[in-house]
Amino acid sequence: MSDAGWREKIARAIRVSPHGMAGPASGAQGDFCWIEIGAGHGEMTEHLLRSGAPVYAVELDPPLIERLQRLAETHKNLTVVPGDILETDLPALAGGRRIRLYGNLPYYITSPILHRFFSFASRIDEIHIVIQLEVALRLTVRPGNKLYGYLSVATQFFTRPEFVMKLPPGAFRPPPEVASALVTLRLPGPDASLGVGDPQAFLEFVKTCFGQKRKTLANNLRGFAEPERVRGILKELKLREDTRAEQLSVAQFASIYRVISSGKPADGPDSRT
Repeated sequence: MSDAGWREKIARAIRVSPHGMAGPASGAQGDFCWIEIGAGHGEMTEHLLRSGAPVYAVELDPPLIERLQRLAETHKNLTVVPGDILETDLPALAGGRRIRLYGNLPYYITSPILHRFFSFASRIDEIHIVIQLEVALRLTVRPGNKLYGYLSVATQFFTRPEFVMKLPPGAFRPPPEVASALVTLRLPGPDASLGVGDPQAFLEFVKTCFGQKRKTLANNLRGFAEPERVRGILKELKLREDTRAEQLSVAQFASIYRVISSGKPADGPDSRT
């Protein structure tokens, strides 16, 4: 992020600017730390440091690590963590503190990084990420939109996502070919209240539901249940028998999953969403 004006806008949005919004961040209780993904040249790191909280700057590039270590010499609350975020144990790094995350994520590893974060969901209060605009829309879009897919459901299962602002290519140097956006993911999401049991098994089920987007749910779920049974479950849940995955909310996926994984027929109002 090369443009100082846009850095300040982001800093205000995530409440680390002295000129930003007053009040504590939602969901954060007691002691917390910031973990920055791909801290780079440290421009946003300096904003995070102003919060007064411990900041752990994770960076893989040796020349950038050296620059960050020089910054750490003048900021006692900065710890530079050389390494790959996909291999970093975030709770161990936080040392018992609650976690807030910030990062500018490359398009090609956005999904793996998010899934890494979700595996530590119980320890995280907020995730603030700058990502490609289309990916930002996928995370925050509602059912019925062509962009709505597996990553939308996974994100909306673990978090409460918010599209914060669009960022032009000129905010970066060199400017990318596409626009970007800041997205905030607040935790917890509805995962604990939906009664799906094993979250990973549920997400595998959701992935299967989206297996072939042009096919109905009954066809995509042949590996879980006979199409006739799936259609019966959909009917009991007051859903169309030809429903497709992109039409379902996270809660509706959970309702269908609970019934299918139980091996029982849908059981009336308690299963409905």
